[in-house]
Amino acid sequence: MSQAQRSYVEAMQQAIEVAKVGPITGDLPIAALVLNEQGEVIAGAVNQREALQDPTAHAEVLVLREAAAIRGDWHLSGCTLVVTLEPCPMCAGAAVLSRIDRIVFGAWNEEYGACGSHWDLPRDKRMNHRPEVIAGILADECGNLVRDFMAEQRMQEDS
Repeated sequence: MSQAQRSYVEAMQQAIEVAKVGPITGDLPIAALVLNEQGEVIAGAVNQREALQDPTAHAEVLVLREAAAIRGDWHLSGCTLVVTLEPCPMCAGAAVLSRIDRIVFGAWNEEYGACGSHWDLPRDKRMNHRPEVIAGILADECGNLVRDFMAEQRMQEDS
């Protein structure tokens, strides 16, 4: 395993821990981190749609906003977005528009994925920026977060 792959695994492990906060507020356990050019975490976020009652409060959008504020520049060139679940169209679009260098994700999003499953916004030749996409980092662990959450939600609805 390359050094880059090892750093993505380490970052994904951190993202998994952050994602575990989501269910406390009723949100899906999806988390995102932004790594700087040296691979250091500069921002992290968990989904907060329920907590904020904001349909755009996906982890990716929140973390891109935070990273831009920290850097003082919306151009996130040189940075990496690490997310536990394949980004949806809104989040993939936000990542592309932020000029992020790469998107690293864990589990595939079979319903709404836009980084290679249903859609592939980052590699669409019509986009003005095409970040590298690296998929499947700790995919089972990341997928289990969402599957377990959804199973718990169904059990509560049945009670």
